[in-house]
Amino acid sequence: MTLPLQDSILIVDFGSQVTQLIARRVREAGVYSEIAPFNAAAEAYERLKPKGIILSGGPSSVMWEDSPRAPQPFFDAGIPILGICYGQQTMMQQLGGNVEGGESGEFGRAFIEVKKSCALFDGLWSEGERHQVWMSHGDKVTQLAPGFEVVAVSEGAPYAITANEEKRFYATQFHPEVVHTPDGAKLLANFVRHVCGLAGDWTMAEFRATKIADIRAQVGEGRVICGLSGGVDSAVAAVLIHEAIGDQLTCVFVDHGLMRLGEAEQVVSLFREHYGIKLVHVNAEERFLGGLAGLTDPEKKRKFIGGEFIAVFEEEAKKIGGADFLAQGTLYPDVIESVSFTGGPSVTIKSHHNVGGLPERMNMKLVEPLRELFKDEVRVLGRELGLPEIFVGRHPFPGPGLAIRIPGEVSKERCDILRKADAVYLEEIRNAGLYDAIWQAFAVLLPVRTVGVMGDHRTYDSVCALRAVTSTDGMTADIYPFDAAFLSRVATRIINEVKGINRVVYDYTSKPPGTIEWE
Repeated sequence: MTLPLQDSILIVDFGSQVTQLIARRVREAGVYSEIAPFNAAAEAYERLKPKGIILSGGPSSVMWEDSPRAPQPFFDAGIPILGICYGQQTMMQQLGGNVEGGESGEFGRAFIEVKKSCALFDGLWSEGERHQVWMSHGDKVTQLAPGFEVVAVSEGAPYAITANEEKRFYATQFHPEVVHTPDGAKLLANFVRHVCGLAGDWTMAEFRATKIADIRAQVGEGRVICGLSGGVDSAVAAVLIHEAIGDQLTCVFVDHGLMRLGEAEQVVSLFREHYGIKLVHVNAEERFLGGLAGLTDPEKKRKFIGGEFIAVFEEEAKKIGGADFLAQGTLYPDVIESVSFTGGPSVTIKSHHNVGGLPERMNMKLVEPLRELFKDEVRVLGRELGLPEIFVGRHPFPGPGLAIRIPGEVSKERCDILRKADAVYLEEIRNAGLYDAIWQAFAVLLPVRTVGVMGDHRTYDSVCALRAVTSTDGMTADIYPFDAAFLSRVATRIINEVKGINRVVYDYTSKPPGTIEWE
């Protein structure tokens, strides 16, 4: 990506479950950020030439002999550094302080007391104030590195915030990136804008213009083929690429019969009629449902759908004479997850299923215009490109579609039942004006049948479960608190209008921190 690299922040990843949130908070402050694993951070630094560095948390202990470290030259680069949790501990250890393990750690909500002023929270917190934060540590700093002083404490962390103002090094034992630290986003914004001196003017319009130029430079006169899934990611990628290279792009929409009610028709209408994009619509419902017959294990269902998608896609690519490039809706979290401590970069057809690999026989180079963006940033770009709100604002939908919202064996009959129930549920949510307040809502057709009485007849039909969650980042989620009247209205409609369901339940499960998917 061709960016003004002098206006960026490098985040060194030590394996924390919430490292991605640091990048999100920095970007929310209008500053471009990238994450690099600790063992690739030096290379990323040379490429980005960042104005500041943030060291993330992580599950390791600095007392382990082979525990990860920040590249030592970072501390001599003359730029601001912020260490978070493990990042604080390795900073202290590497600069001459000391860290020890304790019999007990500090986990969850805590309160810090500000002991003196500091540039990190200048204009945000004042001496003597107490503020809520989120702690998650076992080890703790027991001796500061030379030049550091304590600027805030908590009951379990005597070095909750430490600072070396001369070198512009700061460290927090708590996690400012999570929503459980109410002022955490402001604190990170203070670091990148006030301490690092960045303007905070990175915008999606700038990204759009830059990325269009990048696509044109990469593709030249070549041909690009893009697999559409019906989701937001591949749709935004396709529209952006079409804006860059026009008819050099051909989209292939593999309709596997596992989408929500009316979505296949929406995809065809949007791309063919509204945008005039060359689109191949493949109706492969019978092929996918036939292959799913007898499969009950969710991972086997995923792998079959992913593999079959690649097979169908490859067949259609040959029919149109092939292409030089394959476009994917790969997002930044996919990039981060593919570069882990145990593995390396993976190449997957993420735009639909994110399983398996891209077969070498396809002999195409990748075009991934969204690989620097998070999910909600993709929505912002979609609006920038003029995609209709009903499409851009659509709740996330997994690539394997209804197949994983039907535990057990999948059939056309069960897909049709679930499609109708899901449509009723979402219609009621929209009618109540709640759709945009909910991050994701959907119905699940449980592999359970119950006896019920409807009128004068006894029924033996399926149970439908409803889920709805709120989230600010897609990594943690809480249940949406529908009132009883709403749930009663939805259940009554589903039972009356959807043949095959005689009981509806609401799932009150929250999504724990650190998990990525909610399906």
